[in-house]
Amino acid sequence: MAESFAPRRSEPVFARLAIIGIGLIGSSIARAAKELNLAGTIVLADRDEAVRRRARELGLGHAVAETAAEAAVNADHIILCVPVGACGPVAAEIASELKQGAIVSDVGSVKGSVVDAVLPHLPEGVAFVPAHPVAGTENSGPDAGFPSLFLNRWCILTPPEGTDATAIARTRQFWEGMGALVEVMSAQHHDLVLAVTSHLPHLIAYNIVGTAEDLEAVTQSEVIKFSAGGFRDFTRIAASDPTMWRDVFLHNKEAVLEMLGRFNEDLALLTRAIRYGDGETLHKHFTRTRAIRRGIVALGQEKPETEKLRKD
Repeated sequence: MAESFAPRRSEPVFARLAIIGIGLIGSSIARAAKELNLAGTIVLADRDEAVRRRARELGLGHAVAETAAEAAVNADHIILCVPVGACGPVAAEIASELKQGAIVSDVGSVKGSVVDAVLPHLPEGVAFVPAHPVAGTENSGPDAGFPSLFLNRWCILTPPEGTDATAIARTRQFWEGMGALVEVMSAQHHDLVLAVTSHLPHLIAYNIVGTAEDLEAVTQSEVIKFSAGGFRDFTRIAASDPTMWRDVFLHNKEAVLEMLGRFNEDLALLTRAIRYGDGETLHKHFTRTRAIRRGIVALGQEKPETEKLRKD
């Protein structure tokens, strides 16, 4: 990759790292941790035999375990890279193998329900530091990962109240070692913020692509052939893993419904403006949102070269 990482560490952050789930995020963590010496030994696990076989072929870790429990044995840091709905069952599976002082984490984009599902299974002396790397692509699987995925991207930590400060600091150090920008907030605040910045846009994307496909007057070939820039952007995020996003909406239901209600109110205002030819309202709204978009680019969350005027 053209982008450079932080210097390779002379000493790893964790002696033994277990990554459970070898999709885009899990395989990217494995690649980065191996390349940057963030873990002395990296053990991977996945419930899919074909995925485990591919991980071995790619050399993503030092070992690939048959089960999550096997991967967790003697691990200092265990990261659950599974859909949020699976975090509780996986935590129950590995609980008996967790050693004192181990730190369990995850990568889900929902935090409140994950804390509720995982924390009761963890034995005394094991810390839970949930993490959400706000990074990704529409691709999935062990081949989709790359080590610079988290470079200059936010990773939000949502440790429950009373979590050991050293465990939080080591988790922060691990993510910063991969080039991520780390912020700490409560699980509840995280879920509200992500409902509007990630979850609602994905819901709209899935819906609008489905609407286009359902139009009797427009054939599927025409939708593909004449896709303008906006529709191309929608189809990109609508190609995301359906299992992951099903779980996101089911486990962040309250925050998503609140944001969806606000969105519907704003959409109703725009609908009225269009119906009654209120150009001033439309122009004011588009000007305000354009400024927000430019602020996102200014903060480095997207490449400026992607910001270009399109005539389509």
